[in-house]
Formats: sequence, structure tokens, C-alpha cells
Amino acid sequence: MKIIIAGAGEVGFHLAKLLSYESQDITLIDCNKDSLSYADTHLDIRVLRGDATSISVLKDAQVEKSDLVIGVTASETTNITLCMLAKQLGCKRTIARISNAEFIRNKEAIKFSDLGIDELISPEALAATEIQLLLNQSAFNNTYEFEEGLLIMVGVSLPKSAPFVGKSVKEAAKVFPELHFMPIAIQRMGTQYTIVPRGDTVFKENDQVYFITSREGLDELYKLTGKEKKEIKSVMILGGSKVGFKTARDLCKKKFNVKLIEKNKEKAFDLADELPSALIINGDGRNVELLEEENMEAMDAFVAVTGNSETNIMSCLVAKSKNVKKTIALVENMDYFQLSHSIGIDTLLNKKLLAANNIFRHIRKGEIVAMTRLNNLNAEILEFIVKPTSQVNGQIVRELNFPREATIGGVIRDDEGIIALGGFKITEGDRVVVCCLPSAIPKIEKLFL
Repeated sequence: MKIIIAGAGEVGFHLAKLLSYESQDITLIDCNKDSLSYADTHLDIRVLRGDATSISVLKDAQVEKSDLVIGVTASETTNITLCMLAKQLGCKRTIARISNAEFIRNKEAIKFSDLGIDELISPEALAATEIQLLLNQSAFNNTYEFEEGLLIMVGVSLPKSAPFVGKSVKEAAKVFPELHFMPIAIQRMGTQYTIVPRGDTVFKENDQVYFITSREGLDELYKLTGKEKKEIKSVMILGGSKVGFKTARDLCKKKFNVKLIEKNKEKAFDLADELPSALIINGDGRNVELLEEENMEAMDAFVAVTGNSETNIMSCLVAKSKNVKKTIALVENMDYFQLSHSIGIDTLLNKKLLAANNIFRHIRKGEIVAMTRLNNLNAEILEFIVKPTSQVNGQIVRELNFPREATIGGVIRDDEGIIALGGFKITEGDRVVVCCLPSAIPKIEKLFL
């Protein structure tokens, strides 16, 4: 595919990096000389300095031959204008990053596709949605729902007490034959390697394991991982950013008790007007005394979404020291992801990574309808629709020529989530959830084309 990315910030760079690994034809456009020179020396892509809304720059990037144009600059106006121009100049598909979530809420009323914009991505809205998911599945540190929860991906760190620690996948399956979940990826404590588990893979203490499960399987997972299902009703949010506001608003609608701390006095008053059901506190969230005064230890969850990653991490550590059940910190720096489990914060979120993941599924071949990349793991979860022409159509799972670096986590059929074991037969119309390492993606895509 020929892809043009406008914006060499973290989202653009991250996307370009992921795509360059797959030998896609990438052109990265930005006005910033330093950002471009860094991308040019670190990635196998073409860089072009200039204004992404300049027609001459777009023609130089060969926009008329491009399959996809992605606008991820810091300016939503630039991204929208770029997509409109690119479509007029002959580009096949366009994606614009926006910060105003109103655009997404009114997608039906305003036909953005008529304007030349095929997809809108709001990192802030994606982060707020992810926070809600994590609060709903409170014992897990990573979640993703397929088809509104018919299948659910959850990540959990295995405690010593988990009954399958020390057992292989095959042994665990024999001991617990009625289970409704499938392990799809493992990261060993202190390593950077992602393991796609097979029958002989042994679960170890402190493994970060990702499971695909149905709704019925969630309760089984709670029991078997030694995690307690904790109901979350009281949430303290640090930071009245767009993510903080959207999270507070959505949680209030679901009858959560919400306290939001905002440092800026004027902003705090505005938030109080807009969020009548939440308690808005004007104060500095780095002040431990303030957090204690506001009864932090009585909170079920603490969510830090200020613009400062270090403030978010440190305040979550304070919350953990007060025995708050669930802590979530928004971070800007991708390098911090490797720290989350070792320092004790339940989940680190990065808006840019969420946006890049969301954009990524539009780049995939085959009938991919959903896709997520696992935080700090070199693995992707893809959801395919089986077509009549797909090689997997009519095949039994154990007889598939599936690469070792990939596994089928589950299948959605007739509005039911099914954990697909070896004897399961895949048929046309099935939605198949696959976990795979990047090296296996081309082979997997061919099976579903």
C-alpha cells in the first residue's frame, strides 16, 4: 500500500514505524525539520518537509496514487482540510485525527464521507472509552471488547496462588475442562518477548497473560487467577483535561460517584457548571494532604489524566499506597509502558498509541473489522470476517495451516461468543479473533482474503 502520513509527532512516528516494518510505501510530511530528520534516520520511509495542506506538497507526495492519507498533525483543522484535498486529488481513503469529540457524536447528521473524510479518530474519546472498560473489568489491567462484549480480551498478571501456575496450557485444559477462555499471549516478567502460547507453554508466576473469554468465562477467570472482582462505584479523577471531562461525564451518566480535581480555578468552575453530578475540587493533585482530605483511601479507583505523565504516575503511586483498588495513569512517553507492572500501577494509557491502534485496522488487508495492539507487547489482536473465498472457510481449527506465531482466540457466530478449540469448524460469516506477532500477519491475512 502507498500511504501518506501528515504529522511526524508521536502518533505519526509510531504509525510510520509500525508500517515500515511491513515494507509499506510510506511518505511522512511535516513542517518540523528536526522531527523529520529523526524519522528519516530511524525509519525506512520517505520524508517530505512542508505544509500538508499545500497542493504542491501533496502532488510531490504522489497523492493521486496513494491508497490512504492519514492526517495526525496537532491541528484538527489541518487534518480535516488535508483529507478533503487528498480525496479531491485522487486518494482512495482518508483518516483525520480530531480533538473535538462532537464531530464523532454527530457523524450521522454530518456526512463526513461526502466531504472526503472516511474516518474520524479522537484520541481523547478513545482514552475515555478505554478507562470505562478498565473500570468495568476492575481486576484486569488491560481489556478490549469485540462486538460489544460477545468476546472480551483481558490482561492479568498471574499471582503465585493462581492454580495453573507451573502447569502447561495442555495440563491446565485437562484440569479445568469446562473453561470458557483461551490464553493468546504471554509476556514473562522482566523480558520484552511476547510468547504466543501452545500446548507445551508453561504458565509462570508474574506472567502477564492475555486471555480471550466470553461473558460467562469472566467469572471463571476471576476465580482461577486469584483476582477478586471488585465493584467500582467511587472514582477520583485527577485533571480536567478533555479525557478527564469525558470520563467524568460518562461515569456520572452510569451513576458512579465522581470526584474530579482540577488545578486551574477558572477551568474548575467551568467543569462544575458542565458536570453537575460530579464533585469538582479546585486544587493541586500533587498535594498528598489534599488527596487525604478528599478521602482518597475511600475511593475504589483513581484515574490520573493531567497533561504531565510524571504527575499522573506519582499520584497513582500515592493512591496505591492508600490501598485504592484500581489505578490508571495517562502517559505521553511510550517508554513508560515497560514500567507499569514493575512499579505497581494497574494500567498505563497512551492516547497516541490508542489512536495508532485504531488507525491501524484500516490498513490491514482481508475483512478486518477490529484490531488492537497489546500495550508493551509485540502482538496484535485482529478480528476477521470469513468470506466464501477465505481459505479458512469450512476448515477445522486443528487442520489449519496456521503459523506458530499466531493463534485463534475465539469466534463470534449468530451473536454468540465461542472459544474455538481444535475440533471447531469455521464457516462463512464467522467473525474470527486472532492473536499474532507481526511476522505472521501476511500469512494470516492470506488465509482470510
